[in-house]
Amino acid sequence: MNTRTPTRRFEARRAAIVASAIEVMNRKGVRGMTLGEVAARLDLVPTGVIYYFRNKEALAQACYLNGVERFNALIAQGEAGTDVAERLTLFLDAYFAFRRQVAEHRAEDVVLFNDVRALNDATVNAAYVELFRAIRSLLVAPGAEARSRNALNARAHMLLAEVLWSIVWLPRRDPEDYGWVARRFGSMVCDGLAAPGARWDPVPLTDLMAARREDSAELFLCAATELINEQGYVGASVEKISARLNVTKGAFYHHNAAKDDLVQACFERTLEVMRLAVRQAEAVTTSGYQALASIAASLVEYQVSGNAPLLRTSALTLAPEAIQGRLIAQFDRLSERFASMICDGVADGSLRPVDVNIAAQMFTGMINAAAELRAWTRDLSPAEAVELYVRPFFEGLAGA
Repeated sequence: MNTRTPTRRFEARRAAIVASAIEVMNRKGVRGMTLGEVAARLDLVPTGVIYYFRNKEALAQACYLNGVERFNALIAQGEAGTDVAERLTLFLDAYFAFRRQVAEHRAEDVVLFNDVRALNDATVNAAYVELFRAIRSLLVAPGAEARSRNALNARAHMLLAEVLWSIVWLPRRDPEDYGWVARRFGSMVCDGLAAPGARWDPVPLTDLMAARREDSAELFLCAATELINEQGYVGASVEKISARLNVTKGAFYHHNAAKDDLVQACFERTLEVMRLAVRQAEAVTTSGYQALASIAASLVEYQVSGNAPLLRTSALTLAPEAIQGRLIAQFDRLSERFASMICDGVADGSLRPVDVNIAAQMFTGMINAAAELRAWTRDLSPAEAVELYVRPFFEGLAGA
């Protein structure tokens, strides 16, 4: 058996292939990545890639394991902290410093984990679970009273989701400003948005439940949304959507002109549900904090109830390029609406003075990341999701 140590040239070419694949996967997802496109970016033929990786799945595995290793190194910097606030601050400082290095082309990027479940690779899944546990360990203070597993997992999921979502909005800032972005981001992660002493008092938004439909169009939207959240845009094929509803492809095309039309409708539905929550919250609440808490609580309950998921925001990064820009613009307008509501809360004293633009992006990311909350928690009721996931967003992850 040949057990020769790989040469430096071999390792350098292998690393270049992984970097090329990461760039493609971050644009098209694991299902949309092809060996041909990866090879073409390096002036290779596809067989030149196969020499290093036997197939596309092996290459995708290498990309994800590379990302896990890089993230674990950042988390390790946070583990040097003596309490939760210091641990989170050290980790986030390291993360945003790394993002600056990537933006200034001083470091190779890492793969987005938005599509990690679409690969369905046991080695990658195990490594990602260990990464999640490492993130969770940052939230455990030595000597503090232990939280329940669901409480810790809900907080860890929120933290990781916010970090991963930052990739979308962070490039709008100059790389030289990433340090002060880290401080503002970290302040909200640690201390939340609520002003000291502000009362947690969300109001149920009953219009959301009343707006649910049970017609065929809604069933297709729900099935497509669930599959996109689980397996990414490419993984949510016409065949899989039809199979989830136990209908034929002919029935799919009877109700939908094309898959992309259905995907766009999924995004539009998610946006409309969120806008409906904004409209009702403004009508029934008395402060900026109560309005935002009511929106978040009702939308997370809406998703965790299991009947009508919202598309996770990270799915935007893998949407078809023909519609991606317009959809991101619509989500940006919604985030700007949230920013205005945060300004109202700062003005009425119910929210801390924060960077409203970053806070609005974090608020949007927290709501949509609830689509994956059940993957990390066991038997979590809608009410528990609000208490263990939404409330800590406003009160901070470093508090009691």
